[in-house]
Amino acid sequence: MSAYEIAVRGEAELGEGPTWDAAAGRLIWVDILGSRVHTYDPRTGVRTVRRTEQHVGAAKPRAGGGLVLNLRDGVGLLDPDDSFRWLHREAVPGRRGNDAAVAPDGSLWAGTMRYDEAPGGGTLSRLTGEGRQSVVLDPVTVSNGTGWSPDGRLMYYIDSHARRVDVFDHADGRVSGRRTLAAIEEDAGFPDGLTVDAEGCVWVALWDGGAVRRYTPDGVLDRVLALPVRRPTACAFGGADLTDLYITTARTGLTAPSPFSGSLLVVPGAGKGIAQPAFAG
Repeated sequence: MSAYEIAVRGEAELGEGPTWDAAAGRLIWVDILGSRVHTYDPRTGVRTVRRTEQHVGAAKPRAGGGLVLNLRDGVGLLDPDDSFRWLHREAVPGRRGNDAAVAPDGSLWAGTMRYDEAPGGGTLSRLTGEGRQSVVLDPVTVSNGTGWSPDGRLMYYIDSHARRVDVFDHADGRVSGRRTLAAIEEDAGFPDGLTVDAEGCVWVALWDGGAVRRYTPDGVLDRVLALPVRRPTACAFGGADLTDLYITTARTGLTAPSPFSGSLLVVPGAGKGIAQPAFAG
């Protein structure tokens, strides 16, 4: 396996949510506290940065073009002409949107958390393309990584303060049978974002752990990628053949960040990812 490279040198406060936009051939990610949505085309090197009016926890491509955004006060839509409208607004003082993921059926599963990370202050909700919202998990503390097995029958989920990667049975937009896939040791940091590869293995970024781990569907740790940053936040496969692992990182809260904290990293040829669906809205 190749070592990490710096895909985009940057100083994001809280880089998060890398997503490969296959239709556009680019990676999308956010700086939550910087209120910015970034894109990067690895073929041309072209980058874009768009500022949002609120903290933005996640940005995902839409089937009809544009982006869906998990913002402080709810979920909004950026249309292809760059105009904005709310899909589901639910402003709760002291709370913001965090990580989000698009399910195999095109629905958005959007997490929230309190700014002070108070226990039980967050939720995980499912939103359809028409804007119908239903709460999937409540309460949670820091709603983070969410992903599905290649056949869509399992959902993986992280509430970071629980220090676990959980797995559910998934069918028709509902989950059941919650159990632990992997527990993270206290000295290894907090599990943050995740992605699932074509073999059904789960890759987990470890906040304060300086690494990304890969777990088999049976919960066996079979690979560790050591990184030059203390706070990797999330990972996703990208590139034309979905073999490059992109990793977002953060600087927030660090008194002495490394030179690469806040940059977008990539590990070429790390594995084989799954094509991610676009949001149906």
